[in-house]
Amino acid sequence: MATIKDVARLAGVGLGTASRVVSGKGSVSPATLEKVRKAIEELDFRPSHAARALLSGSSRMIGVYIPILKGTFYTPILRLIDTELRAAGLHMVVAFGTGTGDARRQAIEGIEFLMERGCDGLLAMSNHLSDADIAALGPKQSRVVLLNHSSDSLPGQCFSADHRAGGVLAARTLLGRGHRQVAVIAGPAASPDNVDRINGFLAELARDGIDIGTLWIAESDFSPEGGWAAAAELVASGRPFTALFCANDEMAVGALSYFQQAGIAVPAQVSVLGYDDTPSAEFSAPRLSTVHIPWRDVTLSGLNTLLNRCYGGARPVAREFPISLTERASLADAPATARRAA
Repeated sequence: MATIKDVARLAGVGLGTASRVVSGKGSVSPATLEKVRKAIEELDFRPSHAARALLSGSSRMIGVYIPILKGTFYTPILRLIDTELRAAGLHMVVAFGTGTGDARRQAIEGIEFLMERGCDGLLAMSNHLSDADIAALGPKQSRVVLLNHSSDSLPGQCFSADHRAGGVLAARTLLGRGHRQVAVIAGPAASPDNVDRINGFLAELARDGIDIGTLWIAESDFSPEGGWAAAAELVASGRPFTALFCANDEMAVGALSYFQQAGIAVPAQVSVLGYDDTPSAEFSAPRLSTVHIPWRDVTLSGLNTLLNRCYGGARPVAREFPISLTERASLADAPATARRAA
């Protein structure tokens, strides 16, 4: 396979001159340009991706870090990013959390991996990075955008929905249906976005006169398995409840599956409300009512910001991401007996 050195030798020019012709950067005389082009054609020279990156100063690659490659939450986000990048003639390189370290260490190692691969910019979806971790990137932090996370180190480069408002909407939805005996399956306490939605949910219940100190609340891991196990624990506790709020759809789907096995009718006996509005919510049985987070808009705005920074341009960027309710079959009014007891 011919190299740029072979092209320069055949054309009778220096390596730097041949590189300028291939990369399209810098000026050469028409005669020299023609000699190099003839050499390229004769040798059937096709620069590798690494060679093109070296010549142009751009890899045309965008790195994407996600914590885990599992479930229905991250897959649509990755598909959206890949589609947008391909349309722009760019490529996606993905890293996700692996290894024995905690979530923060995995995120740091994933970002380092992507930087070492020469990515022009980086889109990171992790809420475990500290401001110190971001600052440690040095000049490279100008080409980093965070999704679902906020950092004082990156003003204007962080994109997230208002999860506290999402929690408030979830509470108002259940209260509006007459539910006052409510149980909660929360996500990890170390996850700031989970904390925000749960705090918003509990604050709204308290504002309506419910003693949140008496609620049944379990911490789980955002997985269907975790939702199943927590729902089983809830039923085994014997605590009365007419509605269950889950801090994401994956856990809600797991809870629905357990209720079906246990012979608990949803929504006739118990209503279930999820969070995120991922594809799993639309195809669960029964179909899951959920707080809709506009992840497509959040992702596109973050990606467009990154592309504007890396390659110039003025792609559209939004800063407000309205939250709404997607109501399906898993939500109903509280049973009349529960309303009277409350």
